[in-house]
Amino acid sequence: MKVKVTDGCIGCGLCQGVCPQVFEMGEDGLSHVVCTDDAFAEGALQCAAMCPVDAIEVEV
Repeated sequence: MKVKVTDGCIGCGLCQGVCPQVFEMGEDGLSHVVCTDDAFAEGALQCAAMCPVDAIEVEV
């Protein structure tokens, strides 16, 4: 799985709340990908669909 948080991230924290295995909030206040294990693909896809600014890209 490939996961990317784009420059459009506003740091709302939704993705970390939904799938903390893949996303964490960095010191810059924005989301960062910490794991690309296929086991968490469903959660990453859910985050991409829920992101209020469409800043998450996922390729499974």
